Order: sequence, then structure tokens, then C-alpha cells
Amino acid sequence: MAYQGFYYVCRNIYTISSDTKIISKILEIHLFPRILSFAEDTGYRVVLAEHQNYYPDISFMHAKNENIKYAVDFKTTYRLPDYPEFCNGFTLGSHGNYFVNRESSKNIQFPYSQYQGHFCLGIIYNRHINEIDETRSYGLDELHSISSVIKDFRFFVAEKWKIASDKSGSGNTANIGSINKIDDIISGRGMFSELGEKWFDDYWMNYGKITITEDGGKTKQIRNLQEFVSYRGGDERLIVPKARKIGLRRRYQ
Repeated sequence: MAYQGFYYVCRNIYTISSDTKIISKILEIHLFPRILSFAEDTGYRVVLAEHQNYYPDISFMHAKNENIKYAVDFKTTYRLPDYPEFCNGFTLGSHGNYFVNRESSKNIQFPYSQYQGHFCLGIIYNRHINEIDETRSYGLDELHSISSVIKDFRFFVAEKWKIASDKSGSGNTANIGSINKIDDIISGRGMFSELGEKWFDDYWMNYGKITITEDGGKTKQIRNLQEFVSYRGGDERLIVPKARKIGLRRRYQ
């Protein structure tokens, strides 16, 4: 599977950029028929988010028991050029109102507590920014001369708490960040994976809300998992360290 451009009615192909929002939407459209087929085969129906900023992208609701629901978010990201064993990472949803107040209906399709599980359906890919002439159109007979803007896909499904890091995922917004080593994502080995989901919930419900006093009388907010587990009296040995990019920088092949 590779993506080269849009086919227009005038029989021209217009190349696409490697913009992550465009890529994500194309991949979602491509996967959607398979998701519908999977839901039908397993006795579920698909409920789409009513608004663009709602969580999750898709709710799987049991066809015979509407109390059984699963939240599924699409996640796409690209491998890092100099560290291809790592990806750029992604967000895992908000740790704001609906995450803290689990009966809330604000910005969520159904209240958080009504879901039996929260999953990510993800794709990791290589992108080739410099190989595409983003302003040119091609004839249909030139299709094979157009380089794909993305390729080498790796698919994964994971519960979001199992691939979470302890850092916010998008600057000033209240989003949970993911880990970014690809093998750890595929195997569900995030920072909370040995602590358990209750620790994930507790940490992100209280992210930046707990203040501790250091030696010398200075105060600071807890914003890392080690300090949080220590504060709660948990076993710090169960924290899975986030993989770091080390060694010589390598060119992307």
C-alpha cells in the first residue's frame, strides 16, 4: 500500500503533501470499510463522533447490549529519519474534564465510565518529504513515475494506558502523550504497563495538581511518574523507563 496523489475527473493526478493531518485523514478513509466489516462480523455497530473535537473517533457498541461499548481512536505517526526505531509519537486523548469527571458528556460521545476499554488503532509509516513535487500534476500514464509520499506501514492496536508516557502530548493542551519507541508501542510496553491502569488513571487525573515541598522549602508540582509513585507510596521499581534515543545519528534509508 502506497499513496501518490488524488485522481481528478480530468484524468490528472495531483500529488499530496506529507502534512500529517492530510495523511491521517486519507488513512482513516482507507481503513473505514474494514472497520465496518469487523464490527458487523463481531456483533457490534459503529458510532462516529458527532463533532470533530469529540473523543473517541469511533465507539463500538454491542448490537444487542448498548451498555457494552469500546472507545477507539485513530492514531497515525511517522518514523524519525535519524532514529527509525522511534516514531514522532501521538496524543492519547485529553486528561481534562471528561477524563476526570467520568460521568461528563462534554467533548465525549458517551461518558468515559461507560466504555469497557479505550483503544488506539494506529499506523506508523515512513514519509518522504523531498521526493514529491507538491505543485505538479501528472497524467494517468505517469502514475508509476510518482513517488509515494508515505510507505512502509506498521499497524498496531493497543489499549491507550499501556502505551502512555508521563508527559503531556501537545504543548499547552491537556493531552496525554504516548511513548515513541516503536517496539514498545507494538508490545504495549508503556511507562504504566507494569503499574496498571489504576495508576495511569490516578496520575493523569491529578497531573500538575499535586504540589510537594522540597528541601529548602521550595514547592513544585508533580509532573513525572517517579515523583508521583513516590508521593503515593507505590513501588517505583514497576515504572517502565521511557526508551531514549542514544548512539550515533543515522541517515534514514
